[in-house]
Amino acid sequence: MKAAELAQRLGGEVRGDAQAEVDRVAPLEIATPGSLSFLSGAKYRAALQSCRASVLIVSDPSLVAPETSAPSFSAILVVKDAYVAYASAAAILHPPVTEAAGIHPTAVVHPTARVDPSAHIGPFVSVGEGAVIGPRATLHPHVVLYRGTAVGEDTTLHSGVSVREGCRIGRRVVVHNHAVIGADGFGFARDANGKYVKIPQIGIVEIEDDVEIGALSAVDRASMGVTRIKRGTKLDNLVQIGHSVEIGEDGVICAQVGIAGSTKVGDRVILAGQVGVADHVTLGDDVIASARSGLHGEVASGARLAGSPAFDARVWLKVSAGLKQLPALIKRVRDLEVQLAKANSEGSDKK
Repeated sequence: MKAAELAQRLGGEVRGDAQAEVDRVAPLEIATPGSLSFLSGAKYRAALQSCRASVLIVSDPSLVAPETSAPSFSAILVVKDAYVAYASAAAILHPPVTEAAGIHPTAVVHPTARVDPSAHIGPFVSVGEGAVIGPRATLHPHVVLYRGTAVGEDTTLHSGVSVREGCRIGRRVVVHNHAVIGADGFGFARDANGKYVKIPQIGIVEIEDDVEIGALSAVDRASMGVTRIKRGTKLDNLVQIGHSVEIGEDGVICAQVGIAGSTKVGDRVILAGQVGVADHVTLGDDVIASARSGLHGEVASGARLAGSPAFDARVWLKVSAGLKQLPALIKRVRDLEVQLAKANSEGSDKK
């Protein structure tokens, strides 16, 4: 693809050879002629010295000015946001493989299931009673859909995904390998003898449009009602979403996050790796929690949190910095205590 065409599709401006051709993307360090790379900030500037990409995406063209002694690219593509433009360019140059429509002979599809003719049902897929699979949906090998499930158009379920009874997945959703949608929530009541009695988990899971769920993640069905992940939210690998949780739109839930039951998460929330959220918590919109934070209670919209239990991230940074000084402070206090005791003793002797 020519640089000029890419610029048009990405809303950018070409500087240099508008006819320069690229057919792949590559990082700065290993890019070769014919490839497209990007520079998102000054801290990566040193990598330009060995970069041999034909076209470079930048937001600030001064980063590749002649005085940097960088190689001479055939063209640079100036855009508003280099990282976002690179993501779009990668999707253009490396489009996903489209699987052929049809049902593989080894798949088992219940007679009452409705499968759109344009859908792809791969080897050893199991589709249960009354399931509905929409146009251009792709089910890779060993996907299991229980009875009464629904999968929307252009949705992709990768190998090993299980969708339990009654759960619904929207359009353009991607669920990665061995994720489980709709397993029983962790609900037990303790009787008078100290034994645990299972609470039936009779709700479902609803995954709205444009959600992505990482490998080996689990979204538990509601104890009653619905566990819901709203439009555009992205879950990383190894994420646990408890029963009856609701997650708002355009959120980012990073690896090894655990959200306990009946929690409500607002829109555009970012939970970094290994964040733990207690049950019955409410998080407002635009909350950001740093890695390994422990969240509980009510969290106001726009809060920036860190620590466990979590508190204001700015205060947490000061506390963290202070921790490094604790040994010296403890020694100083002890020395002062010795000096004070000595002064008190000398004062007593004079009396």
